[in-house]
Amino acid sequence: MSVPEDEERLLPLAQRWPRASKFLLSGCAATVAELATFPLDLTKTRLQMQGEAALARLGDSARECAPYRGMVHTALGIVQEEGFLKLWQGVTPAIYRHVVYSGGRMVTYEHLREVVFGKSEDKHYPLWKSVIGGMMAGVVGQFLANPTDLVKVQMQMEGKRKLEGKPLRFRGVHHAFAKILAEGGLRGLWAGWVPNIQRAALVNMGDLTTYDTVKHYLVLNTSLEDNIMTHGLSRGLLYKSSTDCLLQAVQGEGLMSLYKGFLPSWLRMTPWSMVFWLTYEKIREMSGVSPF
Repeated sequence: MSVPEDEERLLPLAQRWPRASKFLLSGCAATVAELATFPLDLTKTRLQMQGEAALARLGDSARECAPYRGMVHTALGIVQEEGFLKLWQGVTPAIYRHVVYSGGRMVTYEHLREVVFGKSEDKHYPLWKSVIGGMMAGVVGQFLANPTDLVKVQMQMEGKRKLEGKPLRFRGVHHAFAKILAEGGLRGLWAGWVPNIQRAALVNMGDLTTYDTVKHYLVLNTSLEDNIMTHGLSRGLLYKSSTDCLLQAVQGEGLMSLYKGFLPSWLRMTPWSMVFWLTYEKIREMSGVSPF
């Protein structure tokens, strides 16, 4: 039975436009998490790109001569050589990316859970449905966000180009979008989307599935309530991978190059997800939206 138009106008915005509200709230939570952990993402990117730069410059001798630095030295080097605020270089497209990515994945997952798959009468949601929903949500979110993901990485590398004496390619985020679009067309904005959605499917299979399953298990089967302690306990981890890059990295830099940047990646993934879920659940509560 539809709600009369006059009564609908009196409803809170979160109830009038539930999907739009959840998209916006997840974007806000992702922005908080991104600002808190972005320096680790920049450090990870610089570490992973050092091998490529050394290989291009030194050829076969790159393995012995490449100037690899650890996580701490890389971060300190950015601060000393480029300035403290450069640890947030590229944060604007990163925020754009997560507003689209997190909004897309969260809305997709909840829609699949509540409408397409559905819960049982006792509020139980089977693990296999959660796994499929998490993977599909990751695919949708990453595909929508691929252009901003591409620009984010390109902007992060501008500081490295400056240190190497190379001319900067972009004047800002919007110039980067425009230049990539002009040079590669719409397809250029989705460069690398296949391995990206593969990774996102696996990451969200771990993240969304773990959080949703563990949280509702704790709420339904223990004395814990749906509060910040339960949200913190429900947080899970996952890691990532893909094919052509893997072969080139092993051939050019050795097997251990695959783990270059693993520490900052792992250290960032953990606090990012924790900050995101705690913030997301809290602002849902403050906005009158039901808990995730």
